[in-house]
Amino acid sequence: MLDSNTKKKIDDARDILVGKVPVPSSQVEQITIALIYKFMYDMDNESIELGGNPKYFTGDYAQYAWNKLFDPKLSGEGRVMLYQDALIKIPNNPQLPALFRDIFKNAFLPYRDPETLKLFLKCINEFTYEHSEKLGDAFEYLLAVLGSQGDAGQFRTPRHIIDFIVALIDPKKEDSILDPACGTAGFLISAYKHIIKTNSSNYDKVNDPHTFALRSTPLDELVIQNGKKYTGDLLTPDQRAFIHKNIKGYDIAFEMVRLSLVNMYLHGFNTPQIYEYDTLTSTDRWNEYASVILANPPFMTPKGGIRPHQRFTIQAKRSEVLFVDYMLEHLTTNGKAGIIVPEGIIFQSGNAYKQLRKLLVEENFLVGVISLPTGVFNPYSGVKTSILWIDKALAKKTDKIIFIKVNNDGFDLGANRRPIEANDLPATIASAEAFKQAVFSGNEFQVPDNGVILVDKAKLADSKDYNLNGGLYNAKKPSCSKWDMEKLCNLVDIVMGGTPKSGTPEYWGDDVNWVTLVDLPPTDFITTISNTARKITKLGLTNSSAKLLPVNTVLVSSRATIGRVAINTVPLATNQGFKNLIVKDPDIIDYKYLAYVIRSMRDKLESLGTGGTYKEVSKSTFDGLLIPLPPLSVQEEIVAELDSYQKIIDGAKQVVDNWKPHIDIDPNWDMVKLKELCTFEYGKGLPEKDRISGPYPVLGSNGVSGYHNSSFVKGPVIVVGRKGSAGEVVWEDRDCCPIDTTFYIKHDKRKIVYRYLYYVLKMANLQNLRGGTGIPGLNRNDAYELLIPLPDIETQNKIIQGLIDEEHYVAKSRKMIKHYDELIVQRIRRIWINETSIQQ
Repeated sequence: MLDSNTKKKIDDARDILVGKVPVPSSQVEQITIALIYKFMYDMDNESIELGGNPKYFTGDYAQYAWNKLFDPKLSGEGRVMLYQDALIKIPNNPQLPALFRDIFKNAFLPYRDPETLKLFLKCINEFTYEHSEKLGDAFEYLLAVLGSQGDAGQFRTPRHIIDFIVALIDPKKEDSILDPACGTAGFLISAYKHIIKTNSSNYDKVNDPHTFALRSTPLDELVIQNGKKYTGDLLTPDQRAFIHKNIKGYDIAFEMVRLSLVNMYLHGFNTPQIYEYDTLTSTDRWNEYASVILANPPFMTPKGGIRPHQRFTIQAKRSEVLFVDYMLEHLTTNGKAGIIVPEGIIFQSGNAYKQLRKLLVEENFLVGVISLPTGVFNPYSGVKTSILWIDKALAKKTDKIIFIKVNNDGFDLGANRRPIEANDLPATIASAEAFKQAVFSGNEFQVPDNGVILVDKAKLADSKDYNLNGGLYNAKKPSCSKWDMEKLCNLVDIVMGGTPKSGTPEYWGDDVNWVTLVDLPPTDFITTISNTARKITKLGLTNSSAKLLPVNTVLVSSRATIGRVAINTVPLATNQGFKNLIVKDPDIIDYKYLAYVIRSMRDKLESLGTGGTYKEVSKSTFDGLLIPLPPLSVQEEIVAELDSYQKIIDGAKQVVDNWKPHIDIDPNWDMVKLKELCTFEYGKGLPEKDRISGPYPVLGSNGVSGYHNSSFVKGPVIVVGRKGSAGEVVWEDRDCCPIDTTFYIKHDKRKIVYRYLYYVLKMANLQNLRGGTGIPGLNRNDAYELLIPLPDIETQNKIIQGLIDEEHYVAKSRKMIKHYDELIVQRIRRIWINETSIQQ
């Protein structure tokens, strides 16, 4: 169990790093490397004390022994250089096992501040542990504080949910176990502990509680032992060797592979089977199968979709569809799987989603769907998820699918996830086990009255959608909404837009605001329009199909980019790419309530679009839309709540959108031409087809545009857009690959601090220097002539610290936007779903 002193040391280490390494995953990586570094040194010392010889820090590598970093003769810069050199050289040590070489592969120091490094190393030096198990406790807590990898749709799965899924699938000592998107190997470690527990002579299947039943225990302290020391004493040496060889994980990001390797090693795996591998686009491991698959794959699909190979059963570009397809494809004959999936898998109407659900049901993969609470991934995401329970042997023996709703998982659904009394997980596992026993024994399953629904597979096939929303099949509650459902055409007049004839000057002018998609940015929020980019004349309005719309019309984009929503504060018209909803009776429906509801229907509207080049939702389709219609007073309460969230979002967006570094320039400072302080170096061409997946960011003029397996610029680095978004300035801590649409900056360390140079360049508005024909470009010779303020180095460092503090506030504002946007999503969902009925 994690002791409070070790926990405090982890927290202290993160607090030291946060100013220089703000990203949680990078903090975890730096602490991981340092802990293993010291652990290797401690193992050498232990060997010496026992009369043996050191193994790791010998010969040419003795100079890098951990204690050398604390030599009082070392200067601050000298310590930085020694530590940085050690991280580079240690992986080349022939005495290191392959595992340790992999752990140290591509390790680097992302900052150069001597004082930060000194404090950090001192903190790590205070860790004490006799063996790897104690370090394992520290590492598990370190992983527990790992934040969201949001850009990739990756969210750390809470330990109690992992343990619940593992208990549901019940891996055996004979199984080969795989997680094809393993992250930090949480599922694999839990599966291993489950096998050890169930093969221990002191294990009591009836009376020993599950970890997910221990709701009074903090999430980061949940351990599989439940207070017992399970040793797996019933396993033979050959069985242990088989288990270690047949627990495997893949991840596309080397940073995650590194964490997995450490996690597995600290749990007794001397040669963990963790591989850097792109599950969706590579075929190198396509012929490897597993009898158990456990996963929470990434939900987010990059712009343009995934480009998978052609060996998938379902041709799709959505990552969640492809991952589930992959797992189904790679189960053995009687394989089992537990997979966390987003709502889209459950009911999205796109062809790929429907094909996947049909495959799950018709090909006897799916046994059940377990709906998790919306806030189970808080504070990282409010995304709604479910668990697909796959068991090919069990599914072949029944014509039913079981649906179970988990309302509470033992923790509240707020950001801090505090323990609460309500916990449906033990009852859920009991219901699942009872269903499994009934099927295998041929007995009738007695459906408990606690959120469990049993549905015939044939009924799922009736609609051809194979919808996995169990609430749809609940005969006791035929409506998914507690409010009456009303046709949209009964509540609003639907007015089409139009475009005046082009080439007729008298139709185009400044009389009437005229809305196009330019006026509705690609946002999840509702846009308020009081002015438009283009305008038409009154004559143009009269001689076209456009209509003048009153204030508070709900404007809905219905062609090409479907589902954007706006409200107008001035009379205006729109082009034909909109369906405009004018409320008939404001005493029946509030226009803002209508706007929020329509915005929540974006996915449905997209699925209803038809056509060739550009999909469009027809007026008749809008006419037939059904929306929930609570009493007006309830609508107004909902709007007031959502508006309050929106105001917070708008305020936070002002901070994020408008913050720029500001330096109060002292007139006594020198003003120096940029060319005297730095050079703008050309980036290198690296087309997408030549990129090999790896840990190094590829930087374009807008920031990170992909990743590669090697780099040519050491981090930290300032990158400036040369073409396209010319003049944009980006800071990157990691070694990276600036491409040929960028410059990267080299500086004179004697004159200017690199971070100060970054802020100065951000202030300089280099975008104003764009020029040339075609794609706008930045001429570095123009930039070199800029005069910039140059105080002494000490003053530069003081300015840097103040601006870093400001950037932290901006980062908090981004988190606030995300949080309140999720609250809006959750509140709108409650409009559609009866909170007292069964939700799936």
